[in-house]
Amino acid sequence: MSYTLTQIADALGAKAVGNTVLTVTGAAEPQAAGPEHLALAMDPKYADGIAKGAARAALLWSDAPWEDLGLEGAVLVGRARYAMSGLTTLMDPGPEIAPGIHPAAVVHPDAVIGEGAAIGPFVVIGRGVRIGAQARIAAQVNVAEDARIGDDVLLHAGVRIGSRVQLGDRVIVQPGAVLGADGFSFVTPETSAVEEVRKTVGNRGAAKGQSWTRIHSLGAVEIGDDVEIGANACVDKGTIRNTTIGRGTKLDNLVHVGHNVQIGEDCLLCGQVGIAGSSRIGNRVVLAGQVGVNDNIFVGDDVIAGGATKIFTNAPAGRVLLGYPAMKMESHVETYKALRRLPRLMQQVAALKKSVSKPGESD
Repeated sequence: MSYTLTQIADALGAKAVGNTVLTVTGAAEPQAAGPEHLALAMDPKYADGIAKGAARAALLWSDAPWEDLGLEGAVLVGRARYAMSGLTTLMDPGPEIAPGIHPAAVVHPDAVIGEGAAIGPFVVIGRGVRIGAQARIAAQVNVAEDARIGDDVLLHAGVRIGSRVQLGDRVIVQPGAVLGADGFSFVTPETSAVEEVRKTVGNRGAAKGQSWTRIHSLGAVEIGDDVEIGANACVDKGTIRNTTIGRGTKLDNLVHVGHNVQIGEDCLLCGQVGIAGSSRIGNRVVLAGQVGVNDNIFVGDDVIAGGATKIFTNAPAGRVLLGYPAMKMESHVETYKALRRLPRLMQQVAALKKSVSKPGESD
């Protein structure tokens, strides 16, 4: 594929200057760019790299002196990272999936396949499944009975969609993700050791044998429009009600969403986030890598939690959290500063104890 500077500018809502019909076939960092590349130098600090490469055109900041950089043409943008979203969308063809149903796919006769859908080899589609128009399903995907897949959905290779799962329109699921596995929910005939220590805050009687009985998942998973699910992420079915993920929310690789969890709209959950069962996450919540959320709590709208934060209690809307256990970010920073001072403080306390216990020796 090749793109003119005008086509790129139109896709980005930006301005093309110079030779706007000049074509490029891809993008590259400035120093590595060849004549066929669009050099990416959206900040002045990257401009020096253009002279080290061979690009004829570049993606530059809005008031860049493009002619002084020896370029034949340029696309001028405002917000650099936002421009990257448009450029990569334009240049990414996505996985190659032939139109229609591959001969090696197994499609139940009761399944309904929408117009223009593409289904790759070794895909298995179960009874009562509905696949939306223009959906693309890559190799070795399993879609279990009665699932609903919306329009323009993209399921990458190896995705597993459980029974009764519902995906909205334009959902993207990366390789290996599992949507609709049973929830991790077990109970003992008698009061379990876990219940005991929760009630007594750590105290327990003598250890005794116990066995675990499965609570089956009668609910499913419901995912809104424009959601993206990362590679090897897992979203479990609800026990009775559905586990839900709201419109526009993005899950990174290896995120785990437990049974009955309710996640709002436009949230961002980074790698290895874990949300325990029956918790509720508001809208526009950002959870950085390895954040953990306890079961049966509520995280309010617009909460931001820094990396490895562990949230054990309800978090009010708009709160910025950090630490284990989670606290206000500014409080955590002050606490950590105090923690670093502890060795010196202990030395000072030891010296004071010594002088008090033997006052005569200090004269």
